[in-house]
Amino acid sequence: MKMEQDRTLSAREGEGARPLLLPRTPIEVTNALCHYYRGELGRMTSWRDRIDRTSNWAITVVAALLSVSLSTPTSHHGVLLFGMMLVTLLLMIEARRYRFFDIYRARVRQIERCYFAEILAPEAEAGGEWAVVVASSLRKPRFLLSYQEAMHRRLKRNYGWMYFILLLAWCLKISTPKLQTEGMPALQAQSWTYVIDNAALGPVPGLAVIAIVIAFYLGMLGFALRRDRDEGEFGHGEAHV
Repeated sequence: MKMEQDRTLSAREGEGARPLLLPRTPIEVTNALCHYYRGELGRMTSWRDRIDRTSNWAITVVAALLSVSLSTPTSHHGVLLFGMMLVTLLLMIEARRYRFFDIYRARVRQIERCYFAEILAPEAEAGGEWAVVVASSLRKPRFLLSYQEAMHRRLKRNYGWMYFILLLAWCLKISTPKLQTEGMPALQAQSWTYVIDNAALGPVPGLAVIAIVIAFYLGMLGFALRRDRDEGEFGHGEAHV
């Protein structure tokens, strides 16, 4: 029994004295870095695919609701308002995914810009602080973008056009008699009263609905036109997602 305890103790002492399994030669470091780069690139690509799926869902929703609302006069204009709400929900989901994507994209860009680019074309002013930045991100991962900044970028790049198309379709729906349930021979509305009456949504009067839509789009426009934060990897080059 005592001999087994001695062997266990000596084994633990040997494990404590054994160095960490870290690369020691430049070749080992290069191999480890290449494998790490491939892993980060795979994670970035995975989150990029999730972002594209959300965008595809939003485009599909907009196309489906447009075809339903504008193809028949019996459809209500509230379908398009519902589409605006659904696109907003998808924008919020995509903004969350974009924040995760940005973490891995920043690591990949650090390695590409500060390591591989230096191998191909060294620059005198380039330093080794990029490794410290990547190591810090690995030890304590954190988001590089706020939720609002992520929403702003996705709204400015993709979702702004979807909102614009839905707004045009909604204005066409409430202002064109032939697209209403009880169509008239005229092709356009004859007065603002007709438009306001058509914009009514159940017990909510048409004027209130129009005011809410205008306020929503003014808020979205102001949010989309805010200035970008050009720092980090966004301060290098102009090809960004």
